[in-house]
Amino acid sequence: MTETELYKKLGELTKNKSKWEQSIPDVAELLEYDSAEIQAKALWLLGEMGLNYPYKIAEFVPVVAVFLNSADPLLRERALNALGRIGRADFSLIKTYWKDLFRFAKDEAPNVRLNFIWASENIATNTPEIYTGYMDTFAGLLAAPDDKVRMEAPEIFRVLGKRKPELVAPYINLLSKISESDTNQIVRIHSKGAIKAFQKAKGIS
Repeated sequence: MTETELYKKLGELTKNKSKWEQSIPDVAELLEYDSAEIQAKALWLLGEMGLNYPYKIAEFVPVVAVFLNSADPLLRERALNALGRIGRADFSLIKTYWKDLFRFAKDEAPNVRLNFIWASENIATNTPEIYTGYMDTFAGLLAAPDDKVRMEAPEIFRVLGKRKPELVAPYINLLSKISESDTNQIVRIHSKGAIKAFQKAKGIS
């Protein structure tokens, strides 16, 4: 099977969720395939499979985590994605790697920093309390020079504002300032959304 055919097959599997559970080992094997494009697709798909079948994916989590150290930024971001989705389903499966994820807040590649935030949002959805003491990292990303990173950064405050508003409270003034002054409209909208989620959780009208 050529690389093109294999990529097409993975695309078909992505749409056929009824085959996900039984296909996890086969997709995991593709992490050894000599193609970054195939590895990236496999990492993404394993993340989605892991969200649905966390205990079936457990044995492959260490292999996924290896790609955090890849020289290829695409593979780093896809590993973050996968661990975020798996961690959303069951934090215990990725707990060993969780603190290490924070180094990607300063990754040289903007898309990796973006996907660090996205992965954190996924994990925080069901395990918000673990972010106590780590919020300054996300506050720093609110001032990121890259628009895409800055657009996503307020979203972790929205996710946590709903679930653990006390973690977001110290940053409300900053979010308010950004919601009024940032040059990017989406950043302003997302900052307002984070404030609204916080206020709703606190019963502030």
